[in-house]
Amino acid sequence: MPKLDDHSASGRAPYPIVDAHRLVGPVPFDDLLVDPRPEMDRLGIERAYVTHTLSLYSEVMAGNEALFALRDPRLVPVPVVLPGVPGAGAPGTPEEVLEWGVRMVRLCPERHRFDLTGPVALRWLAELCLPVAIDLEETSPGQLLSLAGRLPEQRVLLLNPGYRRLRAIAELMAEAPNVWLEMGTVNTQRAVEWLAERYGAERLVFGTGAPVLDDCGPRFLLDHLELEPGEVALIASGSLEAML
Repeated sequence: MPKLDDHSASGRAPYPIVDAHRLVGPVPFDDLLVDPRPEMDRLGIERAYVTHTLSLYSEVMAGNEALFALRDPRLVPVPVVLPGVPGAGAPGTPEEVLEWGVRMVRLCPERHRFDLTGPVALRWLAELCLPVAIDLEETSPGQLLSLAGRLPEQRVLLLNPGYRRLRAIAELMAEAPNVWLEMGTVNTQRAVEWLAERYGAERLVFGTGAPVLDDCGPRFLLDHLELEPGEVALIASGSLEAML
């Protein structure tokens, strides 16, 4: 178990911490922080991969434009992509996505009503060759297993897995080696350690889903994992960088 010292109280850790899943922008029916950086500073989070809420709750490209306008190296853009036939995609083509020069994109197949393993989405993903972040509520372990069978090289970061579906998630990770797991909502006793023992800390990624979800809980959990310091450092940032 890593030694816990003064960094726990100060929010500082002996390794860089990168939040793989953070949101910026307004959320319907809620009043949230506009600027995530003060909270990141408080919790010792060096950098965050962020998606704009307008892309999730309103209009995909309007949210992406607002995301790219942030221009802060601490807030790494993860734009939302909506695969579609000509005239129905956002943006219009995979080539436009590649012109953004981003390291990862986010897909919302349930919210944006497209088939993750349909011919159009598979064609876009094959052309993009980029990691994709997907909320478990937007898909299912079965769909992701199907995706892994069709595109075995596709890297997937599964967001918000929770802990009540650990059996299904474990089956997915056993069968699909290119699936990484965000651990922020895996908050039952020793669940993260259980996953690390079976699939390796290099497939677990620190993320919070803040400010819609709590960020203090995942940050506290990271400091108190019963793992070797090198494994905790992988979860804090190393696994994400390797995936990307």
